[in-house]
Amino acid sequence: MFALVAEETVVDLDQALWQVWKAMEVPEGFRAEIIEGAIEMSPTGGHRHFSVNRRLSKALDRYLAGTGFSSAQDGNVIAGLKVLIPDVFVAPDEDDEIEHPEGLGVVASSVALVVETVSPGKEGRQRDRVLKHRAYATAGIPVYVIIDDYDDGGAVTVLSGPDPERGAYARSERTPYGEDAVVPEGPAKGFVVGPGITGERRG
Repeated sequence: MFALVAEETVVDLDQALWQVWKAMEVPEGFRAEIIEGAIEMSPTGGHRHFSVNRRLSKALDRYLAGTGFSSAQDGNVIAGLKVLIPDVFVAPDEDDEIEHPEGLGVVASSVALVVETVSPGKEGRQRDRVLKHRAYATAGIPVYVIIDDYDDGGAVTVLSGPDPERGAYARSERTPYGEDAVVPEGPAKGFVVGPGITGERRG
């Protein structure tokens, strides 16, 4: 009795997604990230989203002046074959410390802090609160700040103490809009995300 064994082609999903992502032409007004075994396409934010991130980035740059770190917006943060695009992030000023070998963005190991301003809709909230929480923790990003208009009138949650093995942060501090949320560590330690950035409570 003979058995015919079909030859199997083993596809490395991460490598395949990486190659597809590099070849993509992303439409204007969208961004493409590789998160948890999929390419996630999402629209860039509206005026409120843009305004919060702009105020935040300007305030961070004032706070970080002279430290050798600064903020950036909507850049590729690359962890292995994963690609994340935070609304705002903090990294060293020197390109040779942070640039990805293929020139496609910055390496996640150089990033001290990431910020996401939650977009409206169920998918946006799921992406920033759950998927990116796991992704940033897995990448070992020390501090993840979530600015969330849709969290009971608005809140800032500061996550720290990443555990890459579990894909989770050890510490979480939630601060309602109208009060001051404080970055606990890193080059932006002591930086306040307060009403001057988020506005007061909403709704």
